[in-house]
Amino acid sequence: MSVQATIEQMQKQVRELAKQKAAVILAHNYQLPEVQDVADYVGDSLQLARAAADTDAEMIVFCGVHFMAETAAILNPDKKVLLPDLEAGCSLADTITAEQLRAWKSEHPGAVVVSYVNTSAAVKAETDICCTSSNAVQVVESIPADKEILFCPDMFLGSYVKRLTKRDNMHIWMGECHVHAGLRPEDIEAARAAHPDADFLIHPECGCVTQCLDFLASGHISAKNTYTLSTGGMLKHAKETPATEMVVATETGILHPLRKQNPTKRFYPVSEDAVCEYMKKITLDKVLRSLQEGIYEITVPEDIASKARRAIVRMLEIG
Repeated sequence: MSVQATIEQMQKQVRELAKQKAAVILAHNYQLPEVQDVADYVGDSLQLARAAADTDAEMIVFCGVHFMAETAAILNPDKKVLLPDLEAGCSLADTITAEQLRAWKSEHPGAVVVSYVNTSAAVKAETDICCTSSNAVQVVESIPADKEILFCPDMFLGSYVKRLTKRDNMHIWMGECHVHAGLRPEDIEAARAAHPDADFLIHPECGCVTQCLDFLASGHISAKNTYTLSTGGMLKHAKETPATEMVVATETGILHPLRKQNPTKRFYPVSEDAVCEYMKKITLDKVLRSLQEGIYEITVPEDIASKARRAIVRMLEIG
């Protein structure tokens, strides 16, 4: 049997078993192509949080990383949430703990805490409102201008939001995603030089995003075809733009849905090495085993979940 035939057979088993168990399969845009293709819903962090909140399935199989499965469990306390591999963590989420956040808060009494959704449930429980890269600007703009803000943990997204909102009273935690931090301006220059007519799509977590904003302001990068977008925003843009070529600065998993949804357009990664090993921990055979054996269930203690839930719901209410 060919590799493709084996994949298709396993996908059929996954779909049949998910139906039997009244399970919904959610997958992030960075997941392996064969995992994305078997999912009921594929999206970015905000889209998946909404899908988890809205589902009437009895079970959620989350093909993403640990904090995403925690978020689904927080929003669905009466449902079983499975993460096919417990080692699917997040280097960005690991850059801040609840203890560190409490200490930071003590230095800024009265400040509003905005935490990126890429954080643990315990950190979310110490948070006033969560955000994703899709709505971070809207979240910060919803807070009164005279209120001090603590933004964590991503320093690049925080810097991007601070520049756009012009919030001088916004403090930023020095955390980063190891994949996005590795994308440098010289990588962009090379990719754009190779494809000068392409739209340039950049994720606001990228280490080069602050430099790109400086380049935009100084005119060294054309604002006409440069777009700072979440992965969901990239998919929307790719469908709507008349451009037939796009250079993409984020984890390479996004190339699969971009190419699948836009077969007549071409997409080029800034770096082929921009791969998150945590996102790739979840394989098709692990999804099948997770359904077969009911592993691994993700639970959040209710005292933490109830506090974290408020911050997540506020995020969802803003948009």
